[in-house]
Amino acid sequence: MPRKEIADIDAGRLSAQELARNFDDVSPPLDRQRALIAAQRCYYCYDAPCVQACPTGIDIPGFIRRITTDNLDGAARDILGANILGGMCARVCPTEILCEGSCVRNGPDELAPVQIGALQRYATDWVFEGDARLFERGADSGFSIAVVGAGPAGLACAHALARAGHRVTIFDAHEKPGGLNEYGIAQYKVLGFAAREVEWLLSIGGIELRAGHALGKNLNLPELQNDFDGVFLGVGLAGVNALGLEREQVSGVRNAVDFIAELRQCADLTRLAVGRRVVVIGGGNTAIDASVQSRKLGAESVTMVYRRGAASMGATPAEQEFAKTEGVTIVEWAQPRRIIASAGALAAVEFEYTQLDAQGRLIGTGELVQLPADTLLKAIGQVLVVGETGSDGALLDIRGGRIVVNSDYQTSLPGVWAGGDCVESKHDLTVQAVEDGKRAAASIDRALRQRASRNGGD
Repeated sequence: MPRKEIADIDAGRLSAQELARNFDDVSPPLDRQRALIAAQRCYYCYDAPCVQACPTGIDIPGFIRRITTDNLDGAARDILGANILGGMCARVCPTEILCEGSCVRNGPDELAPVQIGALQRYATDWVFEGDARLFERGADSGFSIAVVGAGPAGLACAHALARAGHRVTIFDAHEKPGGLNEYGIAQYKVLGFAAREVEWLLSIGGIELRAGHALGKNLNLPELQNDFDGVFLGVGLAGVNALGLEREQVSGVRNAVDFIAELRQCADLTRLAVGRRVVVIGGGNTAIDASVQSRKLGAESVTMVYRRGAASMGATPAEQEFAKTEGVTIVEWAQPRRIIASAGALAAVEFEYTQLDAQGRLIGTGELVQLPADTLLKAIGQVLVVGETGSDGALLDIRGGRIVVNSDYQTSLPGVWAGGDCVESKHDLTVQAVEDGKRAAASIDRALRQRASRNGGD
């Protein structure tokens, strides 16, 4: 077909077979033989640095040793007991900067670190495929807790509370649970795993899921405080930063997270439209996922632009290199200055090259460049929407765009805890959100049992 007849933004650029190949599992699982070989490379370190680097503190040498003896049940319990979303984290964790990045086999005389992420997946996949029951709900405590947000933090909190015997109701704004695992991560990393993992997690019992409920809309925080013995907020960061440029609402300009969510929920990728010339602004994992998936859908050119250098990007060097191998052009040291439209649609994006001044501040050089584009995807960070916390949300202490919590994940409101991306954490990662939810659940459980003890002594 002549180029002039190709629509700028259109579906069906690739065949169903090509799309199936492009969106197949980017990291196929290990078979038993390869898993045993990989496991035998572990030194089973005492006070292992890989464990210290894991936000959830999984006993990595322990579960790997169990793999070598074919004790997958024990290995899975080691992993999922520390990280109930260990199956997803095996797929999406940036292991190269966490556990594998700290592996002692990274030395100059070593070929590569132990494949901890792949081994974690090998040790847990059978659990979800066979719906193995590893954990039981505790005896009913009589307490009920509202969890707002069915993302990693909320799910981890809910499961831990159910194991402690508490009744949990999860409220989520979306139709499906899972949060970013369901809506915000590249399809080729997770395929349909997120839903299967959540189904398994909820099978412990004692957890009710209510979809279509959002704070500030049909949920009210004071009412939740009144109706439940405790409240956990795992609302994430639902707002998206704007570029602050004129014509930002023109056709062809959209948020990268919306594009990824649409793709993740699309049953037939041949019907999903993509531009011919796509520009993505940002340097984090969302920008990488949006860029690579645009290419995999059939975009002819995809350019990812970041205002600083590669070392400052939120995406790891491995993710950056992966994007390049998938045909994404990465432009560093450039910031958007102007959106150029024609006939009501995006035509190009103008950038100014940047540099650091003597004080290390980012400044423009005055040199401009225009990138032709029919699609612009914004991936410059997400923010907490204060309105999500309800009409009395102002009572929450919020600083730097995050909910303030103490070391026990308690907020400034009595009986309200919070965790995950909506609070200040070490990492804005699934694994860190899981740890936040797990620790918050332990804090909630202690507070409720102390209350019960006091009431019993009256």
